[in-house]
Amino acid sequence: MLNVKYGEAIRLAMIEEMERDPNVFICGEEVGQYQGTFRVTQGMLERFGSSRVVDTPISEAAIVGLVTGAAMAGLRPIAEMMTFSFALVAMDQIVNHTAKISYMSGGQVKVPVVIRGPAGTGNQLSAQHSQSLESWYSHIPGLKVVMPATPNDAKGLLKSAIRDDNPVIFMEHAGLYGMRGEVNEDPEYLVPFGQAHIMREGSDVTIVSYSHMLNTCHRAADQIAQEQNINCEVIDLRTLVPLDVETIIRSVRKTHRVVVAHEEARNTGFGAELSARIYELAFDDLDSPIERVAGPDVPMPYAKNLERAAIPHDDDVIAAIKRVVNLA
Repeated sequence: MLNVKYGEAIRLAMIEEMERDPNVFICGEEVGQYQGTFRVTQGMLERFGSSRVVDTPISEAAIVGLVTGAAMAGLRPIAEMMTFSFALVAMDQIVNHTAKISYMSGGQVKVPVVIRGPAGTGNQLSAQHSQSLESWYSHIPGLKVVMPATPNDAKGLLKSAIRDDNPVIFMEHAGLYGMRGEVNEDPEYLVPFGQAHIMREGSDVTIVSYSHMLNTCHRAADQIAQEQNINCEVIDLRTLVPLDVETIIRSVRKTHRVVVAHEEARNTGFGAELSARIYELAFDDLDSPIERVAGPDVPMPYAKNLERAAIPHDDDVIAAIKRVVNLA
């Protein structure tokens, strides 16, 4: 095991896959000479050369069009978005082309594309650079959506994404790049899609989350266990599409109470889909209504105090836990 930062784990995954498969290459704005905005591609241009680490023009639509065509021709490209907020200008390419070509060709044409980069709220990046948009991509048939919360999962899931024959949206929370953790250094270590991880076992409340918010939920679970003796089970989804519904329902049938949590805005956020699935499959197992913890329906402010108010924190999760067990 290696002890590395989240961003370094992503870089290691790409290096290992590029060394394993000459068809893998990465492209994006400033991924080469500048070595990436968050230095995730540091040293890769020198290692692999300009034919496999490709600096592109400032056009996300062109980047996605390039990698989609390259994938159709047999390559396995990785497209880095400087931020997923910028990927909005490529939504026509992503939704109408990348996601649908395999289906429209009857499976005759594969599109093994990974679109990755920083996402999520915080870091005083303001309204146009600090957004959680995972529900947008989860809504599109043909896309897989991956949101790792730990360095080990970031490495293992990215390697799985690169080897997958379908387009994968791989969203890395900008607030996690500096997070350290143990990472499996085996080049064949993969984390499979559609398998949630029970990060903390418990018997009183199920908390379902992913990405940066998972760490908030884990801290909240530890605190309320000490203060109120409430034992929470914390589930890391890891992938939103495919979604591991079975693990969630098994936990709900054990605890009978649920909190779903994400940084995304509350209105039609991914927590609404999670709640609907649980109500459909385990309504009779619930002893109280599902609680949702989410961001307010406002653009992300720049001022630090306002930004903090627009992002769910430990206290918000604790309050939801207390409500679901009738302590509030």
